[in-house]
Amino acid sequence: MWMELGEERRLELKENGSNIPVTSHNKEEYVLRYTRWILVDSIDKQWQRFQAGFMRVVEDSSLDLFLPEELELLVVGSPELDFKALECNAKYEGYDVDSPVIINFWKWVEESSNETKVKLLKFITASSKAPIGGLGKIDFIVQRAGPDSDKLPTSHTCFNTLLLPDYGVKYDKLGALLGRAVIECEGFGLQ
Repeated sequence: MWMELGEERRLELKENGSNIPVTSHNKEEYVLRYTRWILVDSIDKQWQRFQAGFMRVVEDSSLDLFLPEELELLVVGSPELDFKALECNAKYEGYDVDSPVIINFWKWVEESSNETKVKLLKFITASSKAPIGGLGKIDFIVQRAGPDSDKLPTSHTCFNTLLLPDYGVKYDKLGALLGRAVIECEGFGLQ
């Protein structure tokens, strides 16, 4: 039973199923039928339309050119994160490569754990994976977000832009505030 647009809906997973109690003898069958309904049958109409649209864009024969791992790389991106490549390709607005806050930012990145680096990438780009070609292919911008303050850095994920207040030479302050912003980030409160 579930609610759909304010109406109660019921579905029998097998014939006369509403009259069969779930017991330790038939619970595996119930779980399998329920899982199949949730993951396959209940979304079949939507899946069919998605598949038809996808196949119209990517013709059947072109899918045969890729191994599953290659297709995953195209769709999802690469888990390999080369932050030196991102640094080499970075552009600065209101700062330059020799600004103390920029030097401290890259020092913080270098000293961060891999988990924190993944969260930083997600904070900046909304993705935890690198695009095809690696992080050096991202048009990454660090933009000055005003003078020194206690404000947290923010980002424009659509533009791969980090808005970083000018913490100057205060490495500990940059680390604390950037770390807090990156680690506590939820992205529109969605998980």
